[in-house]
Amino acid sequence: MGTNGRRRIRGNARTAFTLVEMLLVLVILGTLAAIVVPKLAGRSEQAKFTAAQTQISAFETALDAFEVDNGYYPSGKDGLLDLIEEPKDAKNWRGPYLRQGIPLDPWQNEYIYEYPGKNNENGYDLMSVGPDGRVGGGDDTINWSERRR
Repeated sequence: MGTNGRRRIRGNARTAFTLVEMLLVLVILGTLAAIVVPKLAGRSEQAKFTAAQTQISAFETALDAFEVDNGYYPSGKDGLLDLIEEPKDAKNWRGPYLRQGIPLDPWQNEYIYEYPGKNNENGYDLMSVGPDGRVGGGDDTINWSERRR
C-alpha cells in the first residue's frame, strides 16, 4: 500500500495545474484581451458610421420617390414625417415611403433634415450628428460634399 499510495499522489500531482501555470494563463488571456478588445471596439464604431450612411441613402431614395410623386420635397424640420404620414397638400402621395417609420441614428439621435438645403442648393440637407450628439466636430454623417461649402 505504501508504494501504491505514493504513485497515486504523484499521478495526481502530474495532472493538476500549479498556481504559477494558472497565473501564466491568466496573463496570456489578459494580454490577448488588451490587444483584441480595442480593435473590436473600433470596428463597432465604424459599423455605426456605415449604418448611418446606409440609412441616409434609404432616406434619399424615399425622398426622391416622394418628389417624383408630388413634385416637391417635404419641407420644414419635420419633413421626414411626410414620408410616413400623408401631408395635407400632397396631391399624389403614394406612401408610406418608409416601412419602419423614422428611425433614430445609431447613436440614438434624430436625423436632421432641411429643405431647402443650405449645403445642397437645389435639394435638401440630411445628416446624423454622430456620437457626440451635436452638429460639427468632424464626426457627422452628411449627404453633401464638404468641398462644396
